[in-house]
Amino acid sequence: MKIVSQIKEPIEKEMELFEAKFLESMTSKVALLNRITFYIVNRKGKQMRPMFVFLTAKLLNNGVVNDRTYRGAAVIELIHTASLVHDDVVDDSNKRRGFFSINALWKNKIAVLVGDFLLARGMLLSVDNDDFDLLKIISVAMREISEGELLQLEKARRLDITEDVYYEIIRQKTATLIAACCALGACSVKPDSAEVEKFRKFGELCGMAFQIKDDLFDYGAAKIGKPIGIDIKEQKMTLPLIYVINNSSKKDKSWLINSIKNHNRDKKRVKEVIAFVQENGGLDYAVEKMLKFKEEALQLLQDYPDTEYKNSLELMVNYVVDRKK
Repeated sequence: MKIVSQIKEPIEKEMELFEAKFLESMTSKVALLNRITFYIVNRKGKQMRPMFVFLTAKLLNNGVVNDRTYRGAAVIELIHTASLVHDDVVDDSNKRRGFFSINALWKNKIAVLVGDFLLARGMLLSVDNDDFDLLKIISVAMREISEGELLQLEKARRLDITEDVYYEIIRQKTATLIAACCALGACSVKPDSAEVEKFRKFGELCGMAFQIKDDLFDYGAAKIGKPIGIDIKEQKMTLPLIYVINNSSKKDKSWLINSIKNHNRDKKRVKEVIAFVQENGGLDYAVEKMLKFKEEALQLLQDYPDTEYKNSLELMVNYVVDRKK
């Protein structure tokens, strides 16, 4: 059995019902909008985020979820989808998961408006049902995602990024959304409990490991369809590179920074940078840090009895670092 199917097994029914509810939450009176949202739903990814919501809720509530859990999962997926639609516009990207992006098919203006619509639907889903505790969790995540993106853009201009700043960027950009999923799952069944913060932290640690794994793919850790060296081309300072820059001689450091600043479009030079990072322990260091985040996440699950939900969450954490794409 494929690992994702194995993870999904204890929440199979919930995920099926969620898909119907999710499509319903995107429905509008505007035919064009319905055509676009139908296109989005039929090209969905693995849906890791709703899976985190349902598995957390079931782990904490003896295998039972409620309407708030479904709404929490729908809100997070609406917000996540909106951020992807907006990202494709910002990055001028024509493809998403191998399919044409919304902006490629319907142009930027419509893509931005669709993203705005999805954000508003997410907010209203919470407000209309008085889920203000869930709304607070998701609003904090949205604020942090925006701050993380802007912090990364600011640092890319100056290339003065330290390891601590890198962790703050990935915590805000990536980890905060997975943290929100787990907090939403906990809050939907155990509002105002210590579990909400505990599982927020669990999701954050998973998200940190997830992003470092993504950064490793840039160095050819696996064939994933993402071109090798794309982060260097976009002047994104990732952990393997930061480690090597901070542990190089003055001459090598100067060559690396000059390569990223002024020669990031030169394929030969980018290959040389990748080889230099590989040879000087950048990947090994990043793997070590990624595994540390993974172990810390798994540690937070130790206090809970062994159930299929706990098992699936453990599989999920391991999948985050073992995945090939």
